[in-house]
Amino acid sequence: MIDTFAIAAGSSALQKKQDLKRYFQFALLLLAAGTIYPMLYLRQNYELTILDAFRISKDELENSYALMGVIYLIAYGPSGWLADKMSARILIPFSLALVGVFGLWFASFPDKQFLPLIFAGWGIGAGLTFWAALIKSVKLLAKRDEQGRFFGILDGGRGLIEAVLATAALSIFAYMMHNSATSRQAMQPIVYMYSISCLLIAVLIFVFLDKRDVDAVSDAARRDKVGLITGLRILLGIPQLWLMAFIILTGYQLFWVTYSFSSFLRQGHGMDAVAAGTITVIKLWMRPIGGIGGGFLGNRFSNENVLAGAMLLAAAGLVGLMILPEYANTYVLLAFVLLIGTMSYTVRGLYWALLDKCQVPAAVIGLAIGVVSMVGYLPDVFLPEINAAVLTKFPGLTGFKVYFGYIALCGVLGAVGVFYFKKSTKKERAQP
Repeated sequence: MIDTFAIAAGSSALQKKQDLKRYFQFALLLLAAGTIYPMLYLRQNYELTILDAFRISKDELENSYALMGVIYLIAYGPSGWLADKMSARILIPFSLALVGVFGLWFASFPDKQFLPLIFAGWGIGAGLTFWAALIKSVKLLAKRDEQGRFFGILDGGRGLIEAVLATAALSIFAYMMHNSATSRQAMQPIVYMYSISCLLIAVLIFVFLDKRDVDAVSDAARRDKVGLITGLRILLGIPQLWLMAFIILTGYQLFWVTYSFSSFLRQGHGMDAVAAGTITVIKLWMRPIGGIGGGFLGNRFSNENVLAGAMLLAAAGLVGLMILPEYANTYVLLAFVLLIGTMSYTVRGLYWALLDKCQVPAAVIGLAIGVVSMVGYLPDVFLPEINAAVLTKFPGLTGFKVYFGYIALCGVLGAVGVFYFKKSTKKERAQP
């Protein structure tokens, strides 16, 4: 009996040690995810300042983002293939270093003709070599009953890191503007901060990330390696995977719309740069609440139910912004911005947790992530163009209302997609 207790205690201690190691590896991935993206989307808080600093038009900035989106789209498929073939310990630090180096170039404020090259470099770093490696690593680290929680913490945790960085950046920006700095003088230390952070985290990940944890697959998966064409055929035969891609396609647009809030508050409601930036930074602090809270709620009430509810609430919040008058109370605007932000973060934290329900063979998990990303993140390509076209045709507050109406419709369609996904997976499980 003593031996039995000793074995049980030893087994429990070993399990705790393994769990702590998994959590440490997960924390490293959180650092990478939270550091790499903020610089790519500085427009979220500083769009008008960037336009002034580079002396470019909104259309020119939108074109650079559209180019980055096209590169994302092209890169997602190969990125999934790379994630199945190469170690995340190589891919993730390389991505961070590449984004950091191009960030240093961005901070030098080169001629606007070089902006497309910088955004292309960011697209390769954050798309081709990073995304699928990150998602696959998290999926493999999480146990089956932890998928919603891990993906929720991934989005919420990276959001916490982004919020800390954004708060530091806003403090620097406010200080520089208070001292009558130009747009370039105010932006430069912010971009340097983000670039150096990427380079430092790249070193940290390369030194401490254990490839045995994040690259682990089953023995069966190693034996059953498949070619690209065969892998695509396998994925084409999984209808739930394509429903998931549609859900991400609609849900991602709920997140993308938050990039317009700074301009919406300034151009539509007359706020100054610091006031609008403060509201959007407060919104960033909702990401840990939306992502982590949504993940835990998803594990308790089902990922699908919480995901659909968050999509509908975000859509309702956008409708609320549409019906507010031009001189709406600042606190009412803040409440709607925080509601939409929190719900969009819940959506982002949960839609990748659906992957576990798609029954994708282990040998093609990376490829599945790449293919779903190609479809789901199409908004990176077309949404900047839609945004620019709508605001050009309908200047001012009217344009934002039209744009928000379109995104609200996407939220409703996404919730319908989640309903059919849940119905489909339930039917699949019921089959003998």
